[in-house]
Amino acid sequence: MSSGPNWPPATGGGLDELATRLARLAPSCGPVRLVGVDGHAGSGKSTLAARLSALTGGAPVLHLDDVASHDELFSWLPRLTEQVLDPLSEGREARYEVYDWSNRTASGTRPLPPAPLILVEGVGAGRRALRPHLAAVLWSELPRKTAWERGRHRDGPELADFWQIWMAAEEAHFHSDPTRPHAHWLVRQSPEGRVGFRVFPGPAGHPRQQVAPDAP
Repeated sequence: MSSGPNWPPATGGGLDELATRLARLAPSCGPVRLVGVDGHAGSGKSTLAARLSALTGGAPVLHLDDVASHDELFSWLPRLTEQVLDPLSEGREARYEVYDWSNRTASGTRPLPPAPLILVEGVGAGRRALRPHLAAVLWSELPRKTAWERGRHRDGPELADFWQIWMAAEEAHFHSDPTRPHAHWLVRQSPEGRVGFRVFPGPAGHPRQQVAPDAP
């Protein structure tokens, strides 16, 4: 995506500024600005998406953990396309199946209105096949090993076996389909959680802005 005019770099800015910039992006999926929030498992993506949602007036958050499953850790794209991308691209409400990780089965469906801004959060949110539908890609900037340590501590010993499977799958995914080189912004969180977030330009540069109606 190309840089828009008069789009100054966000060198170390905070989430307030980023939220404002996200609201100015050009729509990317029909009338919707889809923003991918990607990063390693345990890197703080859910917290980041929740903060951005609050700062943007309640932008809906689609958690990819609800879309993935034990059998489809990363092969959920066809369902996401059919249940979410296709209806949103036509300005219609989406409705997607939600997976219950405890019972290993679908637990019903969840509506997703074609809001002006929707945050897609989860490992793989910035994958190659999704990027044409995304207005911007954010990368939760935390080293893989640190993120995985946080994730394993969060989930506890009962999920230790699953984490062994997950780490191998995630490593294979990012090896073949890396997101960070395509991120428009990198977001770093204080390890102690006291300072908050800092936002830096990503390797992909600035995403496309909304063009004003009176622009030439």
